[in-house]
Amino acid sequence: MQLPLDMSALEVRISYRFRDPALLRTALTHSSFANEQMGGRAGCNERLEFLGDSVLSLTVCNFLYRTYPELPEGRLTVLRKNVVCQRALADYAMQIGLGNYLLLGRGEAKDGREKPKLLEDAFEALLGALYLDSGDLSVVEHFLLPFVRAELAKIEQNLAPFEDYKTLLQQYVQQTPGEELCYETVSEQGPDNAKVFTVRVRINSNDFGEGKGSSKKEAEQNAAREALGRYLPR
Repeated sequence: MQLPLDMSALEVRISYRFRDPALLRTALTHSSFANEQMGGRAGCNERLEFLGDSVLSLTVCNFLYRTYPELPEGRLTVLRKNVVCQRALADYAMQIGLGNYLLLGRGEAKDGREKPKLLEDAFEALLGALYLDSGDLSVVEHFLLPFVRAELAKIEQNLAPFEDYKTLLQQYVQQTPGEELCYETVSEQGPDNAKVFTVRVRINSNDFGEGKGSSKKEAEQNAAREALGRYLPR
C-alpha cells in the first residue's frame, strides 16, 4: 500500500467533505514534511493543532457538563483529562487510520505513522480544520463525541469487575504527567493478631479516599477503590 493515502478516502471515513480541501491537507502536513518539501514550517499543521486543542476542550467540557450534572468540578476535570489525554487521542486517530494519510518527512515516515504524540497532534489539527471549514461546533461534536462516549464506556466497564484497584487507579493517574499518587498509613489499631489498618490515598497532596483492612495491602486496595469512586463517575 502506497502512503499517504488519498485525502478523499479520509473524508469518507470521517463522513465530512471539506469545502476547502487545502485545510484538510494542512491538517495532515507534519512539520518534517513542510521543512523538507516546502522550505520551512509554514503550511504545517501546528497552527491548526493549536486551534483544535481549544475546540477539543470546549466540545468535551460542554458534553461532560451536560451529561453528568451531578458531578463536581474536580471529577469533571479528571474525566476530561482521561478522554483527551495523549493515549486516548492517539487511539481515536488510529480508529480512523489517520496515520495513513499524513504527509511526513523522510525520517518521520519510517515509523511516525504510529507515534502517539504525532497522532495526537494530527487529530487535534483535524478538529481545528473541521471547525474552520464548517464554522459549526456541531459538526465537530458529530465527529468527536462517538469516540468520547466509547472511551467513557470503557472506563465504566473497567471499574465494575476490577479487583486490583491500586493498579487501575495508578493507570488513570499516570495519564496526566506530573500527578503524584501515594498511600499513607493513618492508624494501626487492635492486638497483633487482629490489627485493623487505616490507609489514606492522596493525589497531588489531596485526600481522595480512605480504606480499612486486616493488612496494609487490603487497606490500600479499599482506599484505592474509594478514590476511584471520586476520581471517575459511577
